[in-house]
Amino acid sequence: MMSELADWLSNTPVRDFSASLLSSIPGLPPVLQTVHLLSIAAIMASIVMIDLRVLGLAVPSQDIGEMIARLSPWTVWGIVGAASSGIWFILARPNRYFSNPVFQIKFALLALAIILTFAFYRLGRNQASIWSGTGGRFSLARAYAFVSLSLWLGVAMAGRWIAYSEYLFWPE
Repeated sequence: MMSELADWLSNTPVRDFSASLLSSIPGLPPVLQTVHLLSIAAIMASIVMIDLRVLGLAVPSQDIGEMIARLSPWTVWGIVGAASSGIWFILARPNRYFSNPVFQIKFALLALAIILTFAFYRLGRNQASIWSGTGGRFSLARAYAFVSLSLWLGVAMAGRWIAYSEYLFWPE
């Protein structure tokens, strides 16, 4: 399915436009990569702080619901920034990315991480009492935080390894 999508994208004007844009505007690729990395930093900083707070490992004096309200815009805008800067590289060379197993791993982890993050944020806004006490719901919140950290770290690591996947999957 991924190869069909890559083949289809390779034969569209969108691919030609993206490739032309990246190759004809001096400095655009490093600018987009910088935006991508800064967006990832915003995502990771906001999510890691919330997850560490839920796990009881950071800023115990902060109310978790307030922290989510304050930091969730950083997460949302970070995701928007990362998507809007990264899409150009994917569109310019869809076969390179969609045939890359590390890219596929990154996007599987990313999809799970985004769904889990927005579900957690929504739950935190609608049911603020989940953060108080030591009951099963609070244990569930801590399990979420551990899974969330693992997923987002996996996304970041896989994203970094996309360019080096040939070392992992050396052609025979």
